[in-house]
This record gives sequence, structure tokens and C-alpha cells, in this order.
Amino acid sequence: MTNSVTVRPCRAEDRDAVVALWTDCGLVVPWNDPAADFALALSKLNSTVLALCLDDRIVATAMVGQDGHRGWIYYLAVAPAHQGEGLGRRMLAEAEGWLSATGMPKVQLLVRSTNERVLAFYEHLGYAKPPSTLMQKWLTNPSP
Repeated sequence: MTNSVTVRPCRAEDRDAVVALWTDCGLVVPWNDPAADFALALSKLNSTVLALCLDDRIVATAMVGQDGHRGWIYYLAVAPAHQGEGLGRRMLAEAEGWLSATGMPKVQLLVRSTNERVLAFYEHLGYAKPPSTLMQKWLTNPSP
């Protein structure tokens, strides 16, 4: 029997499964509430969370959004049991396609500098470190 593979935008009722996947993949940090990130992405016209489903089970995601100048990808996740099957590459292509359809000429993403395996994954797929420095300022008090 062959699994049915579909990619679709997430719905509100997918939240718990998606947050569990992000947690299993080590993407959740104390200062970002993944449920709030999920809800915010679904509440805006310029963002969404894409889900790859095997049969009816979410096994990969990518949060995508655009700011009118560039696209962003967050929470690219593949269930640990399915890593190495090309699903990360598929989700990256789906996210890039969604952003391209909104007219974005480039895409950016953030990877922790200590995550060498993921950095190598993106570099293998044509991503490069830009000659710029990311700066940030918290507008709210993050929870440690």
C-alpha cells in the first residue's frame, strides 16, 4: 500500500499536531510561543503554515510569510522518523513556490549558527550566508 502524500495550508485545528512536530524537531525555544506563532501565521493574508501529510498525518511543515520585499521561511520541520526521505527538500520547494506566487524575488531564513547539519542542508540547496548582519531588538519582554 502506498501512502497518500499531500501538501496543504494548515487549519486552526492542526495547531496541536504542528506544535508537537516542531517540539519533536527541536525548533521550540522558551522565548517563542509556537502556538502563538502558528495562530499569527494563519491570521494574516501574507503568511501561512504549509503541512505535508502522509495519509492524514502531518509529518512536515514550513511556516512562510512575506513582508512585501522578501519572503521568510520558519519552522521547516520533518518528523524525525521521516528525515532523510526528501521531505525537507519538498517542503522547502513548496515554501519557495508559495513565496514566488506572492511575487517575492528572494527568500530568507534563520538558522542557529550552532546547527551545522541544518546549515549544510540549506547550503546544499543553494542558500548562502549574506554579506550582512542581522540585528534585532525585542519590543516585548521575552520569557527566558
